Amino acid sequence: MTCGLFIMKVWVTGKVMKSADKKRDPEISIPMRTLSNANYNKKKRIIEMGDKAATRNFFDLNKSKNFMQTMLIASACKKLIDEEKTSSIRGLYYLTKHSIKGTNEKTFNDQKESDPIIEDVEVALEALREQLHVFADSRGSIAGNLTITSRGDEIDLRRMGAGGMSIPGIVEPDVFTFKKCDAKFILHVEKGTVWARFNEDRFWEKHNCILTHGSGQPPRGVRRLLHRMHNELNLPLYCLLDNDPWGYYIYSVIKQGSINLAFESKRMAVPDAKFIGVRSKDFEEFGLSDDVKIAIDNKDIKRAKQILAYPWFKGKKDWEKEIAAMLQHGFKMEVEALLTNGISFVTEEFVPQKLKQRNKWLD
Repeated sequence: MTCGLFIMKVWVTGKVMKSADKKRDPEISIPMRTLSNANYNKKKRIIEMGDKAATRNFFDLNKSKNFMQTMLIASACKKLIDEEKTSSIRGLYYLTKHSIKGTNEKTFNDQKESDPIIEDVEVALEALREQLHVFADSRGSIAGNLTITSRGDEIDLRRMGAGGMSIPGIVEPDVFTFKKCDAKFILHVEKGTVWARFNEDRFWEKHNCILTHGSGQPPRGVRRLLHRMHNELNLPLYCLLDNDPWGYYIYSVIKQGSINLAFESKRMAVPDAKFIGVRSKDFEEFGLSDDVKIAIDNKDIKRAKQILAYPWFKGKKDWEKEIAAMLQHGFKMEVEALLTNGISFVTEEFVPQKLKQRNKWLD
């Protein structure tokens, strides 16, 4: 965190204050977090941020409020670092929300205004928000053949009961370290409902792995932890996700990173992640009933076409066939659909068979 503090001081007290001392219009440059400024690096297989940026000037009436909000968030982060304390993004909103003296104006009207500013500060400093002592709400769980240390407490993830360990918002090495790992791979499932079945059936014990979920779209803490376990423990990552455009997108975010957080792909994305299911052909291959079918709608069709147009999907024949098959069938399926074949069908038959069919995985 010392490095983050140093960068913070250089940026806030350096560039902005120097401009003010020279009686120049203080200015902040913020890289743009848009699709047009996101590039797919084929060699690294991750989404990276381009060099386009927008400026915020103190004396520009159209930008002065955003300038003030950015400096306010940066100042609050600096205070957290100096005091060696952390705050949730919700907490940071309240730490920086107040009425401006002599006016009826508030610094922030709601959290929808402050959240993007936090990301602006991150990208401007080229630092994770967690390095600035800010974290999001915890979502997701982990269990399996791994022992970790969290803020000095040693935790055996084999002994976390029915709920597993909640994955914290901050999983950086200074507060979250790996001790002993016997696992051979990571199995990431989309939702907690499916994860609970795997945990209750002690899948991690029978197949010597680590189980994680992200409550749908995995939050940053989960993605950062997957990245760290894959790279630091040399564990392959397999994803069991829904057979629909949203499941495909979740896989894309885990594998290549997200457009909005392209500046953090190198610390969050796992390019070697593999999609093991659910796939369109599983309906017939595993003899699923018509009850599992969920009709696709116009939103699904539009989203599927958007995904196919992404540079990181475009040209991948297997993915083109997979998405085309879903659209042709006219229905999508959730992982939970496998329960129609038996309560433990997904843990005892479906995934074990998938793990043996490496040639059928999607990359």
